[in-house]
Amino acid sequence: MTYVIAQPCVDVKDKACVEECPVDCIYEGQRSLYIHPDECVDCGACEPVCPVEAIFYEEDVPPQGQDYTRANAGFFDVLGSPGGAAKLGLTERDHPLIAALAPQVRGG
Repeated sequence: MTYVIAQPCVDVKDKACVEECPVDCIYEGQRSLYIHPDECVDCGACEPVCPVEAIFYEEDVPPQGQDYTRANAGFFDVLGSPGGAAKLGLTERDHPLIAALAPQVRGG
């Protein structure tokens, strides 16, 4: 099991979770952040610091967010396991599910 970043992160990318992650497994795509399922140690440090409540334990992803579980893992099909997000930096791509979304407008 692992943690999953869902739709509320799209076009927000606050990165508080990145700063909190002790194993550097939260990678930055063009429009969203992604948690590497093989690098995540399930510590849960990322979940409470997310200001938009986009992070879920895999078993707790709401039914309407199940596509994000697959998208989160699928993001790494091409990227592989770089062994740390900080050294990689911004990845100029997203999973096709995320890339196809209309721009997310957040109320202020």
